[in-house]
Amino acid sequence: MRGALLGLLTVLGVLGGCSVTVPGTPNAGTGAVRGEVDTSFVHGAGRTPVDQVAAAVLLDVQEYWRRSFPETFGTPWQELRGGFHSVDTTEPDTTPPPCADSATEVEGNAYYCSRADAIVWDRAALLPVLRERFGDVAVVVVLAHEVGHAVHHRAGIGAAERLEQPERYPTILTEAMADCYAGSFLRWVVDGHAGHLDVTPGELDAALDAMITFRDPLGTDRTDREAHGNAFDRVSAFQDGYQHGAGLCAGMTVDNRRFTLRDFTSLEDQASGGNMEFHRMVAAVSDDLNRYFTALVTRHGHTWRPPTLRETTGTPRCAGEQGPVAFCPTDGAVELDPSGDLPRLHRDTGDYATGTLLATRYGLAALAAMGRPVDGEEAGRAAVCLAGAYTGEVFQRQEGFGLSPGDLDEAIQVLLHHDYGSRGAPAGAVPSGFDRVALFRTGTLQGPQACGID
Repeated sequence: MRGALLGLLTVLGVLGGCSVTVPGTPNAGTGAVRGEVDTSFVHGAGRTPVDQVAAAVLLDVQEYWRRSFPETFGTPWQELRGGFHSVDTTEPDTTPPPCADSATEVEGNAYYCSRADAIVWDRAALLPVLRERFGDVAVVVVLAHEVGHAVHHRAGIGAAERLEQPERYPTILTEAMADCYAGSFLRWVVDGHAGHLDVTPGELDAALDAMITFRDPLGTDRTDREAHGNAFDRVSAFQDGYQHGAGLCAGMTVDNRRFTLRDFTSLEDQASGGNMEFHRMVAAVSDDLNRYFTALVTRHGHTWRPPTLRETTGTPRCAGEQGPVAFCPTDGAVELDPSGDLPRLHRDTGDYATGTLLATRYGLAALAAMGRPVDGEEAGRAAVCLAGAYTGEVFQRQEGFGLSPGDLDEAIQVLLHHDYGSRGAPAGAVPSGFDRVALFRTGTLQGPQACGID
């Protein structure tokens, strides 16, 4: 029974067949390994840079669990009896690794096999591609995730439990736990406790970039036996582990974990093939944002005046450099450029990239209506959180204008890759994509009361 992270490496263009392109420029990290690392404990490993990184991750993640497992579960950590296996899938004579009949079965993949209690990965067509695109931190995320499966197996959620109680331990839950455990380990590394790895907070964006690349394809249902989660779900689990530690991960259940992955597309998505035309999206979202913020601002004892929506020629300049869509505090308008970066993001990332950025500007308008500052980083943080609160409300809607899991993924991508949504009027921004995504998630999952406006 495998807990595989990467059944869909086609998203990186490594394997043939149907592929999904993740837009945006990756925030590639730097080298994470301190000095030379002994790779001899890894079956099939040499002394290549890829083998060095993998060995460094495994040495440190084992040390992390030797310390954290007793604190979290009250029992000692058990070493993996089947060990670690680095597989060169380009060599036809390579000895098959545990739980595979041939080396080619591992191509483009990494997995934990509970039957053999072993971790296996492709060092020819997986790890080098991840390192080139995202830096060493991507290898950290992948292998820490697989060790995370060994963790929940040792904690009593093994193959037998999952087969006997699929409603209690669906795949999407155990995958979220593994993502969460990977996040808790990375926090330990960033905090400077690791002996072989050196990862900085500036590399967290690259870690999330790698994580969203591994999302499930649109249309996957959360009950699917192979479901790992959409980008929002996977990033949520990873960030929860990073921010709150292994104890939260261990306590995840189907009763306390909210998953947004579902087999659902809105009527507009069905009619448009997934993306609403740009001007229709602007009109639909702006009308719906007015509905949402009318209720929110009124509830706080103020009056909401719908912003005038104005098109500009070139990047809006009504209040500093907010990017392709801007809130203009002098007259309460929202300006957007219909021929520049915004339609490009709409095309390359998806229609809710447009919706997300518009929502952040309407969030600034709501702050202004409530007599709050719209300038500076704190205003930008509140705007991103309020965009999340709006998104969460619409996502739960059963009729009318609605959002799909793919729309949530588009929001995550545009916030991770661009700081536009967090820019104040006229200045200030949240520099970290990791933080922008966390703020959006907070609003989505907890509502506007978590955005600091009460």
